[in-house]
Amino acid sequence: MDSGVLPRLDRQLLLYQRWLTERLATIEEPEHRQLLRHFATWHQMRRLRAKAEKAPLGRSQTNHTKQEVTQAGAFLAWLASQGRAIGQCQQSDIDAWHTESLATRRPSQSFLRWCMRTGRMPRLTLPPAVITQDPEPLHQHRRLAMLRRVLNDDSLPLRARVAAALVLLYAQPVSRIVRLTINDVTDDEITVTVQLGDPPSPLPAPVADLMRAYIRSRQHLPYASSRSSQWLFPGRQPGQPMNPVSLQVHLREIGVPPQRGRASAIRHLVLQAPAPVIAKALGYHDKTTTRLVTEAGGTWSRYAPGDH
Repeated sequence: MDSGVLPRLDRQLLLYQRWLTERLATIEEPEHRQLLRHFATWHQMRRLRAKAEKAPLGRSQTNHTKQEVTQAGAFLAWLASQGRAIGQCQQSDIDAWHTESLATRRPSQSFLRWCMRTGRMPRLTLPPAVITQDPEPLHQHRRLAMLRRVLNDDSLPLRARVAAALVLLYAQPVSRIVRLTINDVTDDEITVTVQLGDPPSPLPAPVADLMRAYIRSRQHLPYASSRSSQWLFPGRQPGQPMNPVSLQVHLREIGVPPQRGRASAIRHLVLQAPAPVIAKALGYHDKTTTRLVTEAGGTWSRYAPGDH
């Protein structure tokens, strides 16, 4: 596929299809196996293919889809142990299933909603989603100290320094950083911009110099020699970006906690400019930035979204 010999297909989608075949083969009950196959084919695969047409799938997306199938199979087995089939499911069964571990069994809700929508089970009430708290942000002074070290310590790996700057300065999640391509970085020899949202974000001079040095050295990185690899952070597989988990490990090795660093950066940014502006420039949803500025006690919460 990387050389153009075979038509390009989404790698994560292919891996999920292989996993699904192996998973269904382990289910002994024919009715359960057939029901899960229908769920995966007509619900999950349609959703994944639609996403893959817009952008390559990430590993987290298919991992969550696998959890849905696994928990759906576990629910069917548990319900059978209660002496009932899916069409005989009662509200007490739904409540009892979620009582033991709501967080672990929540992925089964996608399957349950699909069964209700398609008439395979009665319409029942599912437990509401629990809003998880964002990780505690770093103190502003500590975030700036990390950023200063990233920009000035030449002993640190250049790739990790560039990624850390995007986390600490522009509040970018690691999963989005690894999806950046060479074409997302523009250098007109005066200003370096990176396409995080709309419009592209200009990099301050120290970060711009760091980005220029990284792009020049990128050809010497391992696994970056693939002819079709345009990823800013190339991975081990031909034509594939770096694994987000691997990049998280690299950031922690240089002392940058990616989640807490990003949380600190976004909370600082929404206090400096209107939340809709920050959302559009950095690729966030405007509801997310509005919620953050309200939590931080900012004064931009009534700013009207849109072009100005």
